[in-house]
Amino acid sequence: MTPDRRQFAGLMAAAGLAGWPSLASAKITMPAPPPEPEGLIPPPDDVEGKDPTRVSTGQDKSFRMTAPVSVNGQGPFPFLVDTGANRSCVSLDLAERLQLPAGPPVNLHTVAKVGLRPSVIVDRLQVGERAQRRVRVPALNLVGADGVDGVLGVDWLKGRRLLLDFKAKALEILAPMAEQSRTGRVVVPARRRSGQLTMIDADVGGAQISAMIDSGSELSLGNQALRKLVSSSRSVRASDFRRVSITTVIGESFPGDLLYVPFMRLGGLTIGNAPVVFADTHVFKLWDLHEKPAVILGMDLLTQFNAVALDFGRSTVRFDFT
Repeated sequence: MTPDRRQFAGLMAAAGLAGWPSLASAKITMPAPPPEPEGLIPPPDDVEGKDPTRVSTGQDKSFRMTAPVSVNGQGPFPFLVDTGANRSCVSLDLAERLQLPAGPPVNLHTVAKVGLRPSVIVDRLQVGERAQRRVRVPALNLVGADGVDGVLGVDWLKGRRLLLDFKAKALEILAPMAEQSRTGRVVVPARRRSGQLTMIDADVGGAQISAMIDSGSELSLGNQALRKLVSSSRSVRASDFRRVSITTVIGESFPGDLLYVPFMRLGGLTIGNAPVVFADTHVFKLWDLHEKPAVILGMDLLTQFNAVALDFGRSTVRFDFT
């Protein structure tokens, strides 16, 4: 099944590439955290509340989805919905406004690098009917996301299904459910890797690739192994790549090369002329995606569908056209 290619017209303008600035999310992961201080309860495996949870969503200036999140009963505040982030976070500005108590520094991985960042303690973090209690979250200076007060990561989604309904401008957290492809819908098998879902039935030019969904990234990112693969095609010339600059939500910058990849297959879905920025970034090594061809699909492609669902219980990704 191939979506109408007219849907992809104007992607450059929609993704904010006309002047070559671009925006990619920080990847909020906190591996091997230090021992919890006395009296602090570690982040729970599950959250309070029952399925389903549905909330209306907004957009930041880069057209990425935001969701209303309450912090300690105040708000709601707009949080960036980031399926590429293993942990949620708050902005430094919000932490100061709410006078959230400081926690110990945390080791934070971003797209570009790893380093220590401040953290704060939140008594209750709530989206819809679901809530986390007494959690430690990173506090970040979100310089690249005006009007956003935090990041909503996949720590809410253990064993659950996340529906990003772009057409209805809504987010749902649901129980896992077995689904099959049908007219207007493609379901792609995936595997869980480092807390993320990696689609395993994907290829470029018949060569297998790994593909992930990252709703926190404005653009789609490809690794160097994928660049080598697409460059071997006779239809791709060196002059087809265009130099761009990527800036993360916390202000880190690194260079990349933009290419419209001629064809990419995700299960029963074929995408033509998909814009991908190739960059040798830390995040591919973090997710063990640096040795084989891999792509991280950002909002420039995701918003061309009516809805995208990530099922962390049954390890599938669903794309809806109707």
